[in-house]
Amino acid sequence: MNNLQINTTQNVNLTYTIVGIGERILAFFIDAFIIYLYAYLVSLIGDAIDFVFDDRWTTIGLVSLIFLPAMCYSLLMHSLFNGRTVGKMILKIRVVRLDGSPVHWSNYLVRWMLRLVDIWITSPAMGAVSILAILFSDRGQRVGDAAAGTVVITNKNKTKVSHTILEEVDENYEPNFTSVTLLNDQDVRLIKDTYLIAKKSNDFKTLKVLRDKIESVIGTKSELYDKQYIDMVLKDYNFYTQKV
Repeated sequence: MNNLQINTTQNVNLTYTIVGIGERILAFFIDAFIIYLYAYLVSLIGDAIDFVFDDRWTTIGLVSLIFLPAMCYSLLMHSLFNGRTVGKMILKIRVVRLDGSPVHWSNYLVRWMLRLVDIWITSPAMGAVSILAILFSDRGQRVGDAAAGTVVITNKNKTKVSHTILEEVDENYEPNFTSVTLLNDQDVRLIKDTYLIAKKSNDFKTLKVLRDKIESVIGTKSELYDKQYIDMVLKDYNFYTQKV
């Protein structure tokens, strides 16, 4: 499997593993099975509608309307679940942009529309174009991926947040120190690396020195303990830089 480096908006390089063709095919068949079950359910509903109305055209119209979500399954699932379908969720894979920016619904639309070329147009050799495109692409992209600027990656072994300057910040998080923006990515990376090492070894002296250095740069004073203070600085920095 090939690796893909994505540079985030915070200038942090995250390395992902591009999904192999086997996993993509398996995810496709899982989704196809779900659609098959839905189609079977729709057929039962169609029989009931036909029995009630006794009008062939009414039945066809209502059944087509009910089956519409299945026809847009890929587009709807990717848009609603951050680049994942049920098959992708099970296999822990998803669609991302090559440039690291969030995937827009229009990207999913391009991928979905080009499924006609990738998968269905080569029937009965279903998916032949898609398989060949993935095999001969350095990034494992089918035609739809190449047109949309996307790639399918695995979440199983992506770079952990703890290995970068990133911090988990809740949507409702309220920052305390606005002056953390005086720091830059290099400063925060050094702070976090030093903080994690000192915290793990209970090196309180280093924590105190680190805290004093941060206070001297961003000009803050707080009654918090050293660990709490440094942790808050890291979260505040991420809060402000993620908003940019």
